[in-house]
Parts: sequence; structure tokens; C-alpha cells
Amino acid sequence: MTLAQSIEGNNPTLNISIFALFVLVTLVVVFRASRNTKTASDYYAAGRAFTGPQNGTAIAGDYLSAASFLGIAGAIAVYGYDGFLYSIGFLVAWLVALLLVAELLRNTGKFTMGDVLAFRMRQKPVRAAAATSTMAVSFFYLLAQMAGAGALVSLLLGVEGDVGQSVVIAVVGVVMIVYVLVGGMKGTTWVQIIKAALLIAGTFAMTLWVLGRYGLNLSELLGSAAESSPDGEVVLNPGAKYGVSDMSKLDFLSLGIALVLGTAGLPHVLMRFYTVPTAKDARKSVVWAIALIGLFYLFTLVLGYGAAAIVGSDTIKNAPGGENSAAPLLAEALGGPLLLGFIAAVAFATILAVVAGLTITASASFAHDVYANVIKHGKTDSKTSEVKVARITACVIGAVAILGGILAKDQNVAFLVSLAFAVAASANLPTILYSLFWKRFNTSGALWSIYGGLAVTLVLIVFSPAVSGTESSMISGVDFHWFPLQNPGLVSIPVSFFLGWLGTILSKEHLEDKHKEMEVRALTGAGAEKATSH
Repeated sequence: MTLAQSIEGNNPTLNISIFALFVLVTLVVVFRASRNTKTASDYYAAGRAFTGPQNGTAIAGDYLSAASFLGIAGAIAVYGYDGFLYSIGFLVAWLVALLLVAELLRNTGKFTMGDVLAFRMRQKPVRAAAATSTMAVSFFYLLAQMAGAGALVSLLLGVEGDVGQSVVIAVVGVVMIVYVLVGGMKGTTWVQIIKAALLIAGTFAMTLWVLGRYGLNLSELLGSAAESSPDGEVVLNPGAKYGVSDMSKLDFLSLGIALVLGTAGLPHVLMRFYTVPTAKDARKSVVWAIALIGLFYLFTLVLGYGAAAIVGSDTIKNAPGGENSAAPLLAEALGGPLLLGFIAAVAFATILAVVAGLTITASASFAHDVYANVIKHGKTDSKTSEVKVARITACVIGAVAILGGILAKDQNVAFLVSLAFAVAASANLPTILYSLFWKRFNTSGALWSIYGGLAVTLVLIVFSPAVSGTESSMISGVDFHWFPLQNPGLVSIPVSFFLGWLGTILSKEHLEDKHKEMEVRALTGAGAEKATSH
């Protein structure tokens, strides 16, 4: 592993010091938070002790991942307008979550998505299915974060070569596992709140700095970005990435559908609704999250075009990490090694907070749905064995994420996350919506929808240009793709809704009475507190 000056003027020692300081401070916070983590409710749902604004800030911290910060800024810097379309999809998605899912979910569930589905279905098969899809979504999302970590830290520490990047990804994975093992949901939530505050403050400062160079005139900045770009004015108009052919337009439609519908099915976002005491707080937390996330995406628009104007898209493409290096390169160009070190630490914090949230969600789903309710038939001592299993699962998931991150380290992070959204929108969302709103829906429909949606999505991803067949594919040098779209959402989401309907209609099981009870609870919260206390 060689330490080279991968960015001119970069100071790896300073960057390592800022990283270390952040990790130390957050570890202290996690240790302090963990002192009250005694029961399963404390470990999974932070004892439901967070207020709406606190949880909203944590949701923003959880949602504004490496994809948002590194991937979108890079996509805007290289593709202009088409890169910004990711932000619009990510933000509009929250309206679906707010209007259809947040409050109802908080009233009907306990810790996981499996709780909501199992409320009116046969427990064991539905919980096993919910845990399977939760693991799949979490894995794709973790891949993206680990890839971002590898690119970012390699860039900042001057680590060159595949071995160096792999070591970096492993270190990030180990720190993340420590957060989850020690702090549970409470510690993880505080890391997310700190990270959201740092990220929004850091991007706000950089946005003002960039605009200051152009007399606070956005038009001047956009004009300068167009002049610097090899594509010229094209970067200010739609079509630089998704308008080249009819197939690329279809690809964009597929991506947009996956982004807009995926958020309401993301397990680590859904789980955050259980950390507040009431459904009203769940709704309030989503409103806070929308405000903070929307503000952040406006900043990324300036940062992306700022990077194109000041750094240049060719420089960004050729840097270690490619598109993902736009924001750090811009920081270095604006404020030298110190600002670069700070922005790097913020991006590093971003990755750590998100992977910790994902890991605790996946481990909670396995321990609560599979171990406690399928294997042990709901007869566990929630204070000890379930939490112990969750911690062991967290270690296994961390190890798998490290290996996956090493394989996917050269992909655009925003693109990898869009695959996770496609899985969430196909495997989870139809089942959640049917459970909440269709009284005829039954166990068979849930299983068809989850397993069918998951299988279709995974098959289409594996045989898409994202995995093989193009220069930018995950596996280069081979071509076994037959599905033409990069993102499968356009096909997999309608198929999953159809399978949920078909499975229900073909089954003779009727659960309408249980649906009435669920509907009353979802809309009023009656009985929810009793069900969620341990």
C-alpha cells in the first residue's frame, strides 16, 4: 500500500487526523447511549425515546447517503441536468412515504416490516419472506456505501492500488460493526443526527463559497460550467445521459419509478418510524426529513455544477473513484487541504452512519422475525437471546458487506443505490400497500409478491448491462446480459403488484376480519402502544 499525493496539495496525515477525531467523538456518544440499551425495544427502536424533529434529522442522516453526497454531486458534474434527476426522484419519494406509509406503519408495527405483514397473515412464512427481502435490500445498499467508502478514503489518503482500497473498505466495515454492536439503535441514531448536522452545515458552507466566486449569481455559475464542459450547453439541458436513444429514455423512466416508489419500501427507513412514541411524531419526523433533504439537494445542484466549472469534468472522471470524487476535488480547489479534510470526514461520517443503520435493520429483521418468531415461535427472552442473535447477525452482515464492497468499488454509488431502490419497490412496497389497504389480501399473495418481486428483480439485475456487457459493467470482459435496461424497476414493480394480486385471488384463505382490526389500529393507533411495549 503506497501513500501518494493522489490530489495535489492533499495532506493524508491531516485527513487521517480528522477521520480519527470524528470516529472517537461518535464512539464516545455511542458508548454513552448504549448504557440504557437493555431490552429488545431499546436495541431495535431506541426505547421509542426520540422526538419527531430528532428522528426527522436522523432519517435525513440515514437517507443522505454516499449516493446523495458523492454520487449525485458527481453525476451533476459530469452529466449536468440528468445527474440532478436522481435528486428529484429521491426527494419526491418522500411524499409517497409520508402520505401512504409512515403513520399507518407506526401504528401497526413493533420493530420491523415483518411485524406489519404478520399482523393479519400466517406468521412464520410471512416473517421469513419479509426478513429475506430486508436482507436483500440492505445488501445492495451496503454495497453502494462500501464502494463509496473505498473510493473516498483512497482518494483522501492517497491509497493506490486494489489492495489498498480493499483494506480501507475492511476498516470502514469493522468500525461500523462496532457502532452497531455497542450502541444499538440509540447509538446509531445519535451518529446519524451528528452526521446530518455536519453534512448540511458543510455543504451549505461550500455552496456559499462556490456561489461567492460567481458573485452569488447562479446563472454565472451555470454558464461557467457549460463553458468548462466538453459537452458545452448540453449539460444545462435534459438528455446528456438519458436522451441519447429511446432505450436510454426507457432506462430513465425505469430509474425514476424505482426511486420514487423505493423509499417507502426501504427497511432501514421504515424501521426509523418505530423510534418515536406516537404516530403523530412519525408524521412530524417525515416532514422534518423532507425539509432537510430538499435543502441538501439544492446544495448538491450548486456543488455539482461548481465542480464542473472549477475542477472540470475530465479531471473528475480520471480521479480515483471517478464521478464519486467530484465533491472532495471541489473542496480541495476551494479551501485547500483543510476543507478537503473536513468534507472528507463528513463524507466518511455519512457512510458510517448509513451502514450502521442498514446493519442494525438487517440484523433486527433476522433476529426478530426469523429467530424469535419462526425458530423460537415467539417464546424468547427479549432481554437477552434476541439481542444476542441480532449482534451475531450484525457481524456476519458486516463481513459480507466488506466482501461485496471490494467487488463493487468502481461503480457509481448513486447507481448502485438505485438498484437497492428497485429491490425495495418490487419486493416490499406492493406487499406493504396491499396489507394496509386491501382487505382480501392474504398470506399467499404476500409470499408471491415478496418472493416473486425479489426473484424477478434479482434476475433482471444479474442479466442487465449493469452487471455485464459494457465497459462500465460490474464484471468487465464478459457479456451475458439479455435484459436491455440498467434498472429493472419498469418491469419488476408492476410484475410484483400483479403477483400479489394473482397469489391472493388463487388462494382460498380469507382474512377480512383481521384486516378490520388492522385498519382501526392503523388509522387511530388504538392498541398500538400496548402491542409495542415490552
